Amino acid sequence: MTRPTLLSQKEVGAYYTPDAVVATLVKWAIRDGTDRMLDPSCGDGRFIAQYRNSVGIEQNIAAARVAMERAPGSLVHEGDFFAWASNTIERFDCAVGNPPFIRYQTFKGKTRERALNLCNKLGAPFSGLTSSWPPFLVATASLLLPGGRMAFVVPAEIGHAPYAAPLLEYLTAHFAVVHVIAVRDKLFPELSEDCWLLYAEGFGSSTREIAFTVLEAFNPTAQPPRPHLRVSLADWRALWKRRLRPFLLPEPARELYREIVLRPDTRRFGDLAAIGIGYVSGANAFFHMRPSQAAEWNIPDVFLYPTVRNGRVLPPHRVTAATVESWRRADEPILLLRIPKDTPPLPPAVWRYLETDDGHRVREGYKCRMREPWYSVPDVQVPDFFLTYMSGREPSFVRNDARCTCTNSVHSVRVKDRTALPQLLQSWGSPFVRLSCEIEGHPLGGGLLKLEPREATAIALPDPAAEPCISSRVIEDGIAVMHAWRHYGDL
Repeated sequence: MTRPTLLSQKEVGAYYTPDAVVATLVKWAIRDGTDRMLDPSCGDGRFIAQYRNSVGIEQNIAAARVAMERAPGSLVHEGDFFAWASNTIERFDCAVGNPPFIRYQTFKGKTRERALNLCNKLGAPFSGLTSSWPPFLVATASLLLPGGRMAFVVPAEIGHAPYAAPLLEYLTAHFAVVHVIAVRDKLFPELSEDCWLLYAEGFGSSTREIAFTVLEAFNPTAQPPRPHLRVSLADWRALWKRRLRPFLLPEPARELYREIVLRPDTRRFGDLAAIGIGYVSGANAFFHMRPSQAAEWNIPDVFLYPTVRNGRVLPPHRVTAATVESWRRADEPILLLRIPKDTPPLPPAVWRYLETDDGHRVREGYKCRMREPWYSVPDVQVPDFFLTYMSGREPSFVRNDARCTCTNSVHSVRVKDRTALPQLLQSWGSPFVRLSCEIEGHPLGGGLLKLEPREATAIALPDPAAEPCISSRVIEDGIAVMHAWRHYGDL
C-alpha cells in the first residue's frame, strides 16, 4: 500500500505494525478455527488479513478501503469505533491490534467524548489527560465473550503513565490473566517512543496480580512468553504508585531501593521543597531580550530580569553573578521584559517597544490575550534552585545564587525546610538519588529522562545514616539498566 505521510500518521496515530509482530499476536489470540476476532482500529488490515473470521473497524476511509482489499474474507466497518462499540450487539472470542496512539491534546471532539462516556459506563474513569489507546482497549474488552482474550501492541507508557493506571485496574478486574511484556529494542525503529505488548485472557474473571515479562528484543512465538515476575496489585498500587517500570530493574537493585525508601528516616524531595514550573511568557522571542537589544530600545534596567530559558545553559552546580555576566557578554536573550501589573505609567521607551508590529501580533496570541494587561508575564519567581525538566545522563540540580528567574522549560525549586537543606545537598548526586530520579521520572524518547513536578516530589532522599546499607555497585547496576531501557547512549 502507499503509506500515509508522517504528518497524517501523527494525526491519526497510525504507525503500522511489523508483520512478525502481527502474526505473533494473532497466534496468541486464536485458539480455535471458529473463533471470531476483532481489531478495533484495523488500519490497512494487516491483522485481520491473518485470520478470515475477523471484523475490523477503521475511521480513515482510505485505510479502510485498503483493508477491504487486503482482507476480503473479513468484515470491515468504516467509522468511529466508540460509536460502533456503544451500539453493537456483536461479541467476540478475541481481539488483537495496535490501537492509535493520539495524545490528549489532539484526542478531542465527539470521538473523545464518546470514548470517555463509554469507559465511564464500563467502570473505567479516565482523566482529561488520557491518550486515545487506553479507552480503545477498555471498549474492546467489553465486547468479548466470557473467557475471551486480547493481544495488543501498546505504548511503553503502560509502565509509567498515570492515565494508563485505570486501564490496568479495569483489566485486572475483568480478566483472569493480565500479562505485560516489556521489549527493550524498538518495535517501531522510526518512532522515538517505545512499544510493549499486552496479553489478557479469561474475560469475566479477575486477578490480584500482573504478570510481567522483560525481553531485550521481540522474537516471534506461538504463545505468550513465560512471566518473569508476578506483581501483586497491592505492591503495584502502594510502593510503586501504579507503575510497572521499576520492575525493569534487577531484583537486587529493586529490593535495595524498596528497603531504603521504607526506612522512616528517608524523606521525599517534596517534603523539603516545593517544585513547580517557571513562568509561561506566551511569546518567548518577544519577551526575552538580548542585552544589545535592550540597549538599542533604551529599556530601563528595572524592567529587565535575568532568566534561565532552558536547562542546557545551566552550569553544573551554581548560577552566580559571573555566570549571568558571561551570558551578557555573549549577548544571549537572557533578559525577561518583566512589567508587574501594578506598574505606574510606563516609560516611553517601553511603550515604543510594546507598540511595535511584533507587539501588536503577540498580544493577539492566546496566552497574552487571556491576561490583563497582556504584557505582564505572570508567575515570575526567584527559586532557590533549578532542576532540569528533561535530562540526558541525570537531572541537574543547580543553586540559584544569582537570583535569576526561569521559564517553564526548567523546574523552580523553593526550599521549605531550611534545616534539612544539608541533607538535600549531601544526598543529591549520589547513586541512590540518581536511581530514584530514573524510577520516579520517565523516558521521553530520544534517550531523555523527563521529570514532571509531581514525579520530582517523589524522589527519595536517604538519611546519611543509611549510607552503610547502600551498595553502590547494586545501585549503579540499576542505573545502567534504566539508562539502557530509555536508550540513553544509543544515539
